[in-house]
Amino acid sequence: MGGPSFVPPPSPALPAQRFAPEVLLAAQDLRIAFFDVDGVLTDGGVYFSEAGETLKRFSILDGYGLQLLRRAGITPAVITGRDSKPLRVRLEALGVEHVRYGITDKLPAAQAILQALGLDWHQAAAMGDDWPDLPLLRRVRFAVAPANAHVEVRAVAHHVTTALGGAGAARECCDLLLMAGGHYRRLLDDVHGGAA
Repeated sequence: MGGPSFVPPPSPALPAQRFAPEVLLAAQDLRIAFFDVDGVLTDGGVYFSEAGETLKRFSILDGYGLQLLRRAGITPAVITGRDSKPLRVRLEALGVEHVRYGITDKLPAAQAILQALGLDWHQAAAMGDDWPDLPLLRRVRFAVAPANAHVEVRAVAHHVTTALGGAGAARECCDLLLMAGGHYRRLLDDVHGGAA
């Protein structure tokens, strides 16, 4: 009749998120990841103060994921239809260097970033949630959609996250790319001082 049994915590060396082998294979050797903002890096809501300022809520998990991509040599880039001071402040704080604001046609903007970095479409991933993202998602080698993305976007995605936009979806995408590229364990070991 013993008491409750002890269940050890998961090893930090083993990621909690599991991805299908074919998904990881499809996401190998990527050098850049394009992200939308509203509905991907935020929950898609737009809040206005009494002064008319636009307010946005960002996930710290997602932001750290973008920083991890940079440390792994995968360039995070943002192409968004909106522009606001809070958005600029957040992306600057994260060190995202390749950003295009107020863009309605995302494909040429992505092409210009690729050319500036000497990269090609077969080295690119993208994450979006609605119709304006479809041309870019169809063009890159690996497309990701948040769980609450529009049905047409989920239909073209190679991976649909379990997390919602603005609530860890971008981090799940980043984790996937880090695992596919063989960077996840090394970065986690760095955090644990090599003791993972």
